[in-house]
Amino acid sequence: MFWIVGGKPVFLALLKLFVNPLPGWLPRQFEHKPWNGFSAEDLIMPLFLFVVGCAMPFSFAKRIEQGASRQSLYLKIARRVAILWVLGMIYQGYLLKYDLSQLLLFSNTLQAIAVGYALSAVVMLNVRPIWQVVTIAALLVAYWALLAFVPVPGHGAGVLEPDANLALWLEERLLGHFRRGTYVWVLPCLGFTATVLLGVMGGHLLRSRQSFGQKVALLVALGVGSLAAGAAWDLWLPINKHMWTSSMVLWAGGWSFLLLAAFYLLIDGLKWRAWAFPFTVIGANAITAYMLARIVDFKQFGAYFVGSLAPRIGVWGEFLQAFVSLAVLWLLLWYMRRNKTFIKI
Repeated sequence: MFWIVGGKPVFLALLKLFVNPLPGWLPRQFEHKPWNGFSAEDLIMPLFLFVVGCAMPFSFAKRIEQGASRQSLYLKIARRVAILWVLGMIYQGYLLKYDLSQLLLFSNTLQAIAVGYALSAVVMLNVRPIWQVVTIAALLVAYWALLAFVPVPGHGAGVLEPDANLALWLEERLLGHFRRGTYVWVLPCLGFTATVLLGVMGGHLLRSRQSFGQKVALLVALGVGSLAAGAAWDLWLPINKHMWTSSMVLWAGGWSFLLLAAFYLLIDGLKWRAWAFPFTVIGANAITAYMLARIVDFKQFGAYFVGSLAPRIGVWGEFLQAFVSLAVLWLLLWYMRRNKTFIKI
């Protein structure tokens, strides 16, 4: 979330203070791949879904311990899905333009989270963890089989091009003009759910009675294993975030497990927590930060306070302008946290 709400320009401007121009390979890691392949930037969205999954074993266990009925749990899930869907349409679906010619029905991370969360919740509430693992495998294999063996009208089976693939064909039939671009969303719901369920596995492990060392080791093993499986599957089914392919689910899941292991070790194991305070301020009101960064152009604050000064201080100008833009949003979130104002779904 830090990256999305303004951390990216701050980080890049900071790097330029020491290395300018930046080596060509580095900026490319902060851009989405145009089609096949994977960059650091492409990990952000899978991480969101993975983290949602990690939290689910804790949140559901707490509600069940408090005596929540199965019906109340499903009502809570439905309410959360509906809110996420509307917010997604506001964020990236042009809902507030009130123009049907521009409206996109399914086009945002929040909606992918909504689908993955809802389907994963149904799985969690009805089958044991071992069958949850089986569900992950079934979803990934089913998605691969559909893409590989179901023919795309006019192109044949196994076609995975930006303008010709089964997921795109299906989406065009279901959503019509209420979609655009190379990203597809309907058929990849299989992958969204698998990504959330991988996070659920991480949550189960954190809640287990394993020792701290065993938990870290198992998270690392899951990360390395997922990376290896994703890389191997890439030979037959390319890693592709636009289509959320099964190989991409495993590749992104591997990095997610490794990051979870690293931060679990730092925060819970070594107790190195002070450095994380700026990030916890953002995380405490993550949905607010996400929506505000879209609705309000915080770059204007940086331009207003630093714009005239920036050309006079050389390379520091870009950094200071980006930093001030982020600081305005961060201070607002800090004020909300300080006053115990938390907006949750």
